[in-house]
Amino acid sequence: MLNNRFRLKERDTTLKTEMVAGLTVFLTVAYIIIVNPMILKDAGVPFDQSFTATIAAAVIGTMFMAWFANYPVVIAPAMGLNAYFTYSVVGGHDIPYTVGFSAVFVSGIIFLLISMTSLRTRLIHAIPDNLKHAIAAGIGLFIAFIGMRLSGIIADHETNLVTLGDFTEPGVALTLTGIAITIALFALNVQGALFVGMILTGIIAWFTGQLHFNQGLVSLPRLPEGILVFNPVASVQQVIEYGLYSVVFSFLLVMLFDTTGAMLAILKQAGLLRDGKLEKAGSAFAADSVGTMVGSMLGTSPTAATVESAAGVGAGGKTGITGLTVAALFGVAAFFSPLIGSLSGVAAITAPSLIIVGCMMIRSVSDIEWNDFEEAFPAFLVIISMPLTSSIANGIALGFISYPVMKIAKRKFRDVHPFVYVFAVLFLVQLIFFAHN
Repeated sequence: MLNNRFRLKERDTTLKTEMVAGLTVFLTVAYIIIVNPMILKDAGVPFDQSFTATIAAAVIGTMFMAWFANYPVVIAPAMGLNAYFTYSVVGGHDIPYTVGFSAVFVSGIIFLLISMTSLRTRLIHAIPDNLKHAIAAGIGLFIAFIGMRLSGIIADHETNLVTLGDFTEPGVALTLTGIAITIALFALNVQGALFVGMILTGIIAWFTGQLHFNQGLVSLPRLPEGILVFNPVASVQQVIEYGLYSVVFSFLLVMLFDTTGAMLAILKQAGLLRDGKLEKAGSAFAADSVGTMVGSMLGTSPTAATVESAAGVGAGGKTGITGLTVAALFGVAAFFSPLIGSLSGVAAITAPSLIIVGCMMIRSVSDIEWNDFEEAFPAFLVIISMPLTSSIANGIALGFISYPVMKIAKRKFRDVHPFVYVFAVLFLVQLIFFAHN
C-alpha cells in the first residue's frame, strides 16, 4: 500500500530511509517550535496558543504536502514572517493580534486561489530576480537584528538609536556563548546544529541560574483558547477597516518566494523535477496555504516550505513519508509545552538561532547584479529598509516603487512587467495614505 501510494520503488527509496530522513529533518527544523512562540509572545499571543498553533499548522501543512503532493518537504511557520507579524503588523499598526491573524487568513485564502490558477507562475516570472534575492537578504538582516536586540548585544542609544550592549550582562554573555557553540556545531557538520545548539545553551543557562522549570517538563497538549479567525467575511472586513492591504500583499509575496524557492531547490536536489518544473505544483502550493489558514485560525503567522527540508533529502528522503514522519514527531513535541515554554522565556537561548538563520538568508545578496546600478539600487533599498524600519512591507514597497522609476529613467520601461507597475502604484498609495493609520 505504501509503495503504491508513495511510489517508493519508482523513486528508488525504502520505508526505513524515508523515516530516517524524517528524523533528520525534524532535528534540523525543531528550533521553530521554540523560536516561533517566543517571537509571537511579543505580539501579545499567549504562549500556549502560539505553541499549539505552530505545531498544528506544521502538522496539517506537512501532512497535506506529503499525502497529496508526495514531496519530502516540511511546511512550518516561516522565520521572518513571524517577526514581521509581531513587530511591523501588530506593533507598527498598533492593532490587536487577532486583527493581524485576519490578514494572515486572508492572505492564505488568496494564496490558495492563486495556487489553483496559472497566475501563480505569472507572478513568479513578473517579479525581477534581483528584488527576489533582495527580499530574502533583507528578511535575513531583519531577523538577525531582532535576535541581537532581544539578547542585548545591541542596546538603545539616545543619539545613535542603537549601540553595543553590555557584554558583562549574563544574558549577553549567554547569547555569545550560544553563538560560539552553534557555529562550532555547523563547522563540524553536526546534523540539527541549531536545535542542538539551543539545547546545549539551555543546559548552560540552567547551571548559571538563568533558566528555571517552574511548570515542569511534560504536560498534555493544551488546546487554544478559541479559534481566532472563523469567518472569512469578517476577516476581509477587518483588513479593509484597518487598511492592511500592503500587509496581505507582503505576506503573499514572501510566501510565494519562500515556498517556490525552497521547493525548487529541494526537489531539484532530490531529482524530482520534470524539465525543471514541479509535477504537482498546485497541491504543493495548496499545502502552504492550508497551513497558513489553519495556523492563523489557531494563532500563528504564515507558513512556508522550509529550506531545512533539504537535510532530509540529503539523508535520502524522496517521498511524502519523510514529511509524515516529521509531522508525527511534531505531534510528540506537543507534550513538551512546559519545557519549550521555559526555553523560549530566555531570549539568550533562542537569539543565536535568529542571528545564524539571518546569516543563512543574507547569502542571496551574492546573486544580485551589483554592477548594474538600475538593478542594484532597488535591491539595496529593500535590504537596508527592512531592518531600519522594522518592516518587511516597507522594504518591499520601496524596492517595487524605485525599480520602475530606475527603468523609466533609463528608457527601459518596456523591460518592466505590467504587474510591477501595478504593484508600485499600490505600494505608493499604501505608503502615502495608510502607512500611519
